[in-house]
Amino acid sequence: MTPAWVLDILAALVLVVAGVSAVRLGLARPWQKGAVVTDTDVSHLFMGIAMAGMLVSSLTTLPNGTWEVIFALLTVWFGYRVIRDARRSGVRALAGGHCAPHLVHSAAMLYMFLALAAPASGGSGMGGMGGGPATQTLKYPTLAFVFALILVGYAIWDIDQLSGKRYSRVGAILTVAAVPAAGVPALAGAEPGTLASGAVASAIPAQGAGAGTAPVQTPDAETAPAGTAPAGGAAWLLSAGTTVACRIVMGATMAFMLLIMI
Repeated sequence: MTPAWVLDILAALVLVVAGVSAVRLGLARPWQKGAVVTDTDVSHLFMGIAMAGMLVSSLTTLPNGTWEVIFALLTVWFGYRVIRDARRSGVRALAGGHCAPHLVHSAAMLYMFLALAAPASGGSGMGGMGGGPATQTLKYPTLAFVFALILVGYAIWDIDQLSGKRYSRVGAILTVAAVPAAGVPALAGAEPGTLASGAVASAIPAQGAGAGTAPVQTPDAETAPAGTAPAGGAAWLLSAGTTVACRIVMGATMAFMLLIMI
């Protein structure tokens, strides 16, 4: 039986990831017109809250049915993105693309909520897990094991890529120096430091651009090249490296949860 303090530590870690994702969303301001919606941060925010409730009963928030709908929608969304990436990049979208791990995370969360066996005690969600993994089991344990292996594989891949400095550790920024407001209608409301998570890197030349005029760029938040200029003091928080580090924590914790509930 897993000690309760281990579950408490894991719950604290995923809540930290959820908090970081919430701050990143606040800085990116996806609700503003023209801003880019950072879907990876949205998924990490929901996953952190849901997983904390799975690990510690007192942190349970929404009922299972609500979480099932949320993760079903995330699974469909990231599935669409993986298919779109596969059409452009082939099988590399599954092996090295940054959408495929998020698809597996969302699908694994959906599976955990759908495959829960009857809890040993009353209550909603996976609250019984706080009393030890033996109080909760999953149906179709072979599928749980397969999910865990894939999650561990992606976590190891991310750790290798992060240590190899593939991902930028500074923020993806919008270069807006000397660009007239009329020249960037598609990015109205965007500010330096706005993330372009999953967006294709693009450059929008300003109208009447001349000497000293810089293009507006929105580099991919997870594939921005190392050395991108920092976006103020929040550069580390908005960096692709931070996104990948959060993904590693989520994937490793999720794999652990799946294994102890087999």
